[in-house]
Amino acid sequence: MKDFAALFTAIDQTTRTSVKVAALADFFRTARDHDKLWTIALFSGRRPKRAVNTTQLREWAAERAGLPLWLVEECYPIVGDLAETIALVLPPPSRQDDLPLTHWITTLRALHRVDLDARHARILDAWDRLDATERFLFNKLITGGFRIGVSRKLMTRALAQATGQDEPVLAHKLMGGWTPETTSYHALIEAPDAEADDSRPYPFYLAYQLDDAPEGLGKPEDWLAEWKWDGIRGQVLIRGGDHHVWSRGEELMTDRFPEFARAKDFLPTGTVIDGEIVAWDEDADQPLPFNALQQRIGRKTVPKKLLREAPVILLAYDLLEQDGQDLRDIPLGDRRARLTALLDGLPPEAPLRASGAIYFETWDALARTRATARDLRAEGVMLKRLDSPYLSGRKKGDWWKWKLDPLVVDAVMIYAQQGSGRRANLFTDFTFALWQDDELVPFAKAYSGLTDAEFNAITAWVRKNTLQRFGPVRQVRPEHVFEIAFEGIQPSPRHKSGIALRFPRMSRWRHDKTAREANSLDDLKDLLNAFG
Repeated sequence: MKDFAALFTAIDQTTRTSVKVAALADFFRTARDHDKLWTIALFSGRRPKRAVNTTQLREWAAERAGLPLWLVEECYPIVGDLAETIALVLPPPSRQDDLPLTHWITTLRALHRVDLDARHARILDAWDRLDATERFLFNKLITGGFRIGVSRKLMTRALAQATGQDEPVLAHKLMGGWTPETTSYHALIEAPDAEADDSRPYPFYLAYQLDDAPEGLGKPEDWLAEWKWDGIRGQVLIRGGDHHVWSRGEELMTDRFPEFARAKDFLPTGTVIDGEIVAWDEDADQPLPFNALQQRIGRKTVPKKLLREAPVILLAYDLLEQDGQDLRDIPLGDRRARLTALLDGLPPEAPLRASGAIYFETWDALARTRATARDLRAEGVMLKRLDSPYLSGRKKGDWWKWKLDPLVVDAVMIYAQQGSGRRANLFTDFTFALWQDDELVPFAKAYSGLTDAEFNAITAWVRKNTLQRFGPVRQVRPEHVFEIAFEGIQPSPRHKSGIALRFPRMSRWRHDKTAREANSLDDLKDLLNAFG
């Protein structure tokens, strides 16, 4: 654990990428194999399940520190992190052991099998054997909230330096449904056969947002344009006589979309297709609103009624593997030609179809086409250089997303709540309302979009203008108007306003407007009729 704590300290004390990569590479060269495997798992989001809730942790920390519980709870918003708060209030350990990271994760995983008294005793024993940094990391692991400022890309780069392997090879090895319980460091990293797991997807290639006009990209004929669909980015794999469906977040979603089981009937084995999973309206020949798909995202099993109301397909836009051959290094234009030939002539019951290219001769012509995106329930257009390979992660230059400008309304802030983590001492989460006659009707929550200075200013105002408290939520005077930007709008019977927004955030603090000048619910309904 001391080696892992030293790694965390080295990463936490610098903002320089090269220093973080060097520290990780050194750790991967010298650490025990089990610790290396768990470190890779932690940095790729494979954290142990939460073993103890935060209320119990606060109570046990107060008990061990000999402090009243209220004092520990008052410290938490000042420090901004519960794991760090507990590490700071605990007394020094009575003894220290140099046990590996794997030992402490094994201890945590075993807590699920014992009763609450045994959990209590084991947590106190661990706190009494770890120093402050080790306790902090242990507490992070307890709560399942382990996050450190290292991306998977940096971790993969460090592994490449430590092992001498190419980054793309390692990125592929780290994909899929492996866990430290199902593999070893040797099998995952050192074994030469990266194709051993038929269910393993390829690392996704991600696009950058295009904020300026596309004329700076060069000649239009060098680019492919297609719609940016509003669904779930996914890969469908047909290998070894079976099929697998993966999301961009590396979540295996095969069971959630049973429609793709039919893909085996239409595609040969050794096929991997990248595309957008959307709920599909066969009659209108276009995607259903995103909220139709959203009803299926969190379900392990899908009832027949929902299968009928929101059937899904894959709008395919890239062919990554054909007949077992990795195609990622060949130009996009060639991959698309192969994809078109593969999908051409598939019957309507096939659960996938090609996402067609947008033909344009000038950038102005593409801009006019882009302006119609919402009519097709798209978010804008994608631009991809025709000679580009399929890379891993977000690389600037070859793939761009040119989204529509967001929809906006001016709304009144009526409730405020403190944030978490480093923003725990600030009010950052707000509820907004629109007018209906003389009443303010809540319609959206938002917590991003302001600068640090603006969050500080609104926090000071909230503390002086609280009308009522409802647990952590404060009702405030309805005085401040904010411009709320959002990507989409749909009817929703679950909301008091009858409307749900997609990705709402604060785009401007409207100091120039009074509360009475904010938009009405009727204005929002007009947007729903126009774009919903």
